[in-house]
Formats: sequence, C-alpha cells, structure tokens
Amino acid sequence: MSDDTDVKAQRSLARLLGIMRKLRDPANGCPWDREQDFASIAPYTIEEAYEVAEAIARGEPRALEGELGDLLFQVVFHAQMGAERQWFDFASVADSIAGKLTERHPHVFADARIDSVADQNRAWEEHKARERAARGESPGELDDVPLALPALARAAKLGKRAGRVGFDWPDATGVRAKIEEEFREIEAVADGHHAHRAEELGDLLFAVANWARHLEVDAEESLRLANAKFERRFRAMERLAAERALVLKALSPAEWDGLWNEVKTLEMTARSDVQ
Repeated sequence: MSDDTDVKAQRSLARLLGIMRKLRDPANGCPWDREQDFASIAPYTIEEAYEVAEAIARGEPRALEGELGDLLFQVVFHAQMGAERQWFDFASVADSIAGKLTERHPHVFADARIDSVADQNRAWEEHKARERAARGESPGELDDVPLALPALARAAKLGKRAGRVGFDWPDATGVRAKIEEEFREIEAVADGHHAHRAEELGDLLFAVANWARHLEVDAEESLRLANAKFERRFRAMERLAAERALVLKALSPAEWDGLWNEVKTLEMTARSDVQ
C-alpha cells in the first residue's frame, strides 16, 4: 500500500511540475505566470500559508486538502523560477529539507538518544547554532527569527530566544506586572505625540505576546480565534437587525450592547445544547 501511495505521489508531483513549466513557458505559457518573480509571488505564498491555518482552525479536511495544494503550488512556483535562473530546482529543494531533517533527527535516523520533547527542542536549536557557525554567521540568539512572521508571533519568538540565555521574566506574573506598567505609560502619553503613543502601544503588545508565551498560549492563534468570534457575532447582529428592520447606523450604543449580549446568549445556549 505504501509503495502504491509513493508511486501515485510521484506521478501527481511530476504532473504538477509539468504544469508549472508550461505556465512559465516563454512562448506559450500564461502571460500572468510568466511575468511573476520571487518578490511578486511572496505575498501569495504567505497568504496561502494563512489559508492552510484557517482550514485547520475550522476543522475542514476537504478545505485543508485544497489549501495544502495551493501552498504546494507556491513551492513549485518558486522552485521553477529558481530553475530558470539555474539557482536550484524542486529536486534540490526537496533534497535540502530531507537532508536537514535527517541531520536534525539523529535519534530517528542514527543512534542518538532523545527522551523528551524538551530534549528534542534543545538538540534542534544546538544543531541550528552549529549550522550557522559552519556558515560563518554570527551566533546571535535572535538569528533566524524571520522578519516576515506576523508581529505577534515574532514578538513571542524573540522573547523565547532571549529567554534561552536568561533574559526573560521569571514567570507569567512578572509579565503581567510589565503589562500594567505599559498601560500606565500609554495613559501618560495619551495626549502626546502620535509616534510616542504608537511606540508605547507596541511595548504593550510585545508584553502581551510574551505573557501568552508564559501561559503556553499561542498569541497569534488566540487573536485569530478572537477575530473569527467577533466576525461571527457581528454577522449575527446584522441578521437580527435585518429581521427587526433596524438601521445599523442609527443604533445607539445601548442598542448595540443589547444586540451583542443577545447574540452572546444565543451562542452560549446553542453551545450548551450541543454539549
């Protein structure tokens, strides 16, 4: 069964790579695909990764299958452009990650012993540090934290990296105190220069992201879920308003609060009935 699956995967991948080459063909390809470069495609790559995460959050296997295909196409697109410049191709990209995974999992592919997730994480980071040193790169603790990460996720990762050498709050309580301090600083500059307010607000968000880290919560995922919840409830308020012939822009703050609380109650009741 495994061999048949591998053969099918190879055939499907070969088809996809052939389609990509045809799309980029200088004479007969698609004009849009031919005009793209790494920079123009990068935003689509990031977008597709988010759509994968959204399909996972929704728990929709068929949607996830489609979104993973879209993300794979992004990899194939970049690989084809690399091949055209004779930089790399899909095979070298696949070989690169295969080699990296083999080297970083000696407990699976060699005779090293790792007994816990914590040990694995430590060994992974040590191996990456050796790779950076071999490339002649500075061994800075904040190396390899991608600039393209969402800001909340990057804030948590920066905090985690700094924490590896002891620059961190001792526990979640310490971060909570820092958040309170940042609140006071924002209030102190509430009527001040916009750039100063933005800086202080950034400090607050950085502290919140790292509070989430200490609570073992993914700040980025939490905010994504909060966005989805807000959207869901707002749409429910729109439906209630339409059923009652209410004009949204004419609603008072008290009426908005009433609709919001009604939607929350309906949602909690529906959740209780399911349980």
